[in-house]
Amino acid sequence: MREKPPRFVEVALPLPLFQTFTYAVEEGLANPVAIGSRVVVPLRNGKEIGVVVGLTDVSPLKRKPKAVLESPDAEPAIGASLLELCKWMADYYIVPLGVTLRAVLPAALTGAEDPHPARKTQRVVRLGVDIPSLLQRDKVFARARQQRTVFELVESLGGRTTVEQLTSQAEFSPSVLKSLEKRGYVIIENEEIERDPFSTRGGISATRLEPTPAQQTAVDAMAAADKGDVFLLHGITGSGKTLVYIELLRKIVDERGQTAIVLVPEIALTPQTVDRFRAAFGDRIAVLHSALSEGERYDAWLALKRGEKRIVVGARSAVFAPLENLGAIIVDEEHESSYKQGETPRYHAREVAIVRAKNEGAVTVLGSATPSLESWANAASGKFKLLTLPERVGGGKLPDVQVIDLRKLATPYTSMAQGGIDYGAVIREPLHDAIVETMRRGEQSILLLNRRGYSSFVQCIDCGSVATCPHCSITLTHHRNPERLICHYCLHKEDPRPDCPRCGGRNLRQRGLGTQQVERLLSERFPSARIARMDFDTTSGKWAHTRILDRVGAGEVDILLGTQMIAKGLDFPNVTLVGVVDADVGINFPDFRASERCFQLLSQVSGRAGRGIKGGRVLIQTRLPAHHAVRYAVSHDYVSFVRDEMEGRVDPPYPPNVRLANIVFSGLVEDSTAKLAIHAGEWLRELIATRAGDEVIVVGPAPCPIERIKSRWRWHVLLKTAHPGELTRVGRYFMERFEVPSTAQLRVTLDRDPVALL
Repeated sequence: MREKPPRFVEVALPLPLFQTFTYAVEEGLANPVAIGSRVVVPLRNGKEIGVVVGLTDVSPLKRKPKAVLESPDAEPAIGASLLELCKWMADYYIVPLGVTLRAVLPAALTGAEDPHPARKTQRVVRLGVDIPSLLQRDKVFARARQQRTVFELVESLGGRTTVEQLTSQAEFSPSVLKSLEKRGYVIIENEEIERDPFSTRGGISATRLEPTPAQQTAVDAMAAADKGDVFLLHGITGSGKTLVYIELLRKIVDERGQTAIVLVPEIALTPQTVDRFRAAFGDRIAVLHSALSEGERYDAWLALKRGEKRIVVGARSAVFAPLENLGAIIVDEEHESSYKQGETPRYHAREVAIVRAKNEGAVTVLGSATPSLESWANAASGKFKLLTLPERVGGGKLPDVQVIDLRKLATPYTSMAQGGIDYGAVIREPLHDAIVETMRRGEQSILLLNRRGYSSFVQCIDCGSVATCPHCSITLTHHRNPERLICHYCLHKEDPRPDCPRCGGRNLRQRGLGTQQVERLLSERFPSARIARMDFDTTSGKWAHTRILDRVGAGEVDILLGTQMIAKGLDFPNVTLVGVVDADVGINFPDFRASERCFQLLSQVSGRAGRGIKGGRVLIQTRLPAHHAVRYAVSHDYVSFVRDEMEGRVDPPYPPNVRLANIVFSGLVEDSTAKLAIHAGEWLRELIATRAGDEVIVVGPAPCPIERIKSRWRWHVLLKTAHPGELTRVGRYFMERFEVPSTAQLRVTLDRDPVALL
């Protein structure tokens, strides 16, 4: 007997309100309403999709609740374990539950106007009857020769084929198929097809590699772990961490029949990475990343939910994959800041992965050559279990690293790029000679400059004025092809001016260096070299990233130049030289993680060299050769870097010594934003004095390092504490009760465990 449906449901909606909403459940809905189901509900003058988080037969409202309009899910879209994870996220990151639930769902499932996403279909033709004898066929098709041709073609194709394939092999009008269908000789149906964006990639080697003793020790330790254990796999670049992941997945998925999630930073989610997992696990792999269309992402999500795929490889949001019987979550390059969501809910995928794995009895593996200081501290305290891979596979050695001091006089060259920068000032003689020698041997080079565009900014020599964004407190970057000044924060674009808007002078100069200008300098200096540039501008198109790396892998590129995206996940044995054009980019940012990021980037890009039997070398150009991030990257000494960096985070205290929350106040009017932040700082100090004593420290308020973005002025307040529970309590009380005036479009956001304070 069918259970009586609940009379009322509690629905979490994606609104900035810390509450759920009560709706009535009336008869006539297409599907039963259950916890985790999506429902379409009326909201103000429209409708919205929410998620059911509670069932009741008694309404808490005095008035009669509005009724649920539609229940599109035959089964709950969000399972019980994922719902619990969302509740933890809402509590820890101090955001409404409805907002976290929305982040878990694919975009195709969030439209209230069309809650039933369309699947891609194809028309399929199959035989409706069997006509075994030629006499019968002569009689049936006596006056319809084309119908007979089509009927027999379908028969020759196994009795079933697509209309597309049929029309490609024979010419006939649509009326021929319609007549055959009307007479019952064929049946035409729409069949759902899965959109597989990787179906066209071939040539995947299925050769199984044998783990080294160190790799096998790591795999065995993880496979024998208790449920919920967290491992930090510290392996130098080229030590074979990916093979460890694959061998662990063989045990989890193949031997135990469980499922797994593999998280990879977006910029490291290269075709090479995906191909290695697909070679081992074939069609059981689903891939989720930003280049997929909404439909492709929905197809992958559906395949995972139905159990058709057992492993998901993807970027940050893949941590929410709807998998049952989870056995392991692997977070590769766990130190990467891209695991932190930049918009509400501002979750960190690494922390969410650990909590999800513990809730579901799975093992978490955090892998990196340069672990975050937080993870290293957790391993040192025994919270995580540390495993190490101290050597490169195949007997390979880490490349020799040499520092080139940019403070010394440059060698002049006759090659001069437009804008007046000499090639010799950018590529110093030792790096130039190394590039020449590498190309002479038929080998490949990688050059890193973590700044895109042509030049950093345009400056008037007469008055010193710099072209800045009208909407942000940031200079406009000069780009070529097309010629534009672009803001990298709000994407404002404008044509370069022939004169200075401040003084009218026409003596304008391009300052600083970007990847476009280095590409031009290299092309002028090495006209026969095959140069590829990989940055945001060249990889914005779908699969552009893939095409560039496939060319490098095929030996069609001599020099690969790019930003930080070339430092991650690349394994090309013929790359024997890595050059860092300017290691100082970002090292002096007003952010406590600036040195850590610099060390990680230099270590990671250095690891791209010498991954084959030919060995390799790295040349780092810098004006700060004595900086500890540079010194320890040169000596491949992660442990010493951590020691020095930790000392700098004691006084004033910063993570991992304390927990942080960054509360950002923004608005369209500078004075209103400042007053709001100052008032909030006083409000918080008063709250903490009465409720939390001295356990939470308030720092600020102060203008953000970048004061204005997208026309919004920005101030912030930092909360510091060694007690996570107090931070949750204070943060939630503030976000729920602090009143924000409805003027100047004022907003308040709370970012817990921020990865940057800019």
